[in-house]
Amino acid sequence: MTRFVATLLLLLAAPLANAADDYKHGPDSMRTDGVPVGTVTKHSWTSKIFTGTVRDYWVYVPKQYKADKPACVMVFQDGGGYVRENGSHRVPIVFDNLIHKGQMPVTIGIFINPGVVPPAKPGGKPRRNRSFEYDTLSNQYARFLLEEILPEVSKKYNLTDDPEGRAIGGISSGGICAWTVAWQRPDAFRKVLSHVGSFTNIRGGHVYPALIRKTERKPIRAFLQEGSNDLDNLHGNWPLSNQQMAAALKFAKYDYQFVMGDGGHNGRHGGAILPESLRWLWRDYKPK
Repeated sequence: MTRFVATLLLLLAAPLANAADDYKHGPDSMRTDGVPVGTVTKHSWTSKIFTGTVRDYWVYVPKQYKADKPACVMVFQDGGGYVRENGSHRVPIVFDNLIHKGQMPVTIGIFINPGVVPPAKPGGKPRRNRSFEYDTLSNQYARFLLEEILPEVSKKYNLTDDPEGRAIGGISSGGICAWTVAWQRPDAFRKVLSHVGSFTNIRGGHVYPALIRKTERKPIRAFLQEGSNDLDNLHGNWPLSNQQMAAALKFAKYDYQFVMGDGGHNGRHGGAILPESLRWLWRDYKPK
């Protein structure tokens, strides 16, 4: 290959490379004058279900919340990333805007970081428990939410126990975790938001498309986002696994949306379409 041809190929490829992940936030992800601003408080939790782990979590409460009316709930894994107002997702801003417009119900957000096991000796490093909590296909994380976190938040706020009023979302392993919670406990959570979800063989998650096809349909509504430049490694191929999930959901006649972009393993695309995703998830919701 001549130097001229090699240079020409690089020039032709440059626009394609630059196009990937070129996602911008819209107005619903930005602060707007006149929109009531909710409050965010930070807390910590020592878990008994995930023995020995500690973690931070944040609670967002919209300005429109009234203690005499049960609020909807939306939980986010990797909560520290979702709660940031200068990050990819900017959930408190999006919630403020959509609740103000009446495009989603009054919803309390609970943003939970994965647990860590503190070091045994001073100066040591904590052991991360994220993969065990998020990628395991069991009811343990659902139990953690239903037996520990929601009861704790309910001590201060009036949360709905209507499963149609409870949503859960996350990115990567947090995305498959969101699906697992609803799959294990559709009596408690029925709305799922997954960003570049890890439906791969990290801890057996690649089986979900087959399970969805062979199991009686559960009352779950799911919004899946994925990117064509996502991961391909020893655990599996993320774009293919998410397409398999979407195909299985279609086959089993689930209420779902699947949006494929050109992004990688990050929150840029999911964050850019978050307002649209939430409007779709919460459409037609009527409090009981």
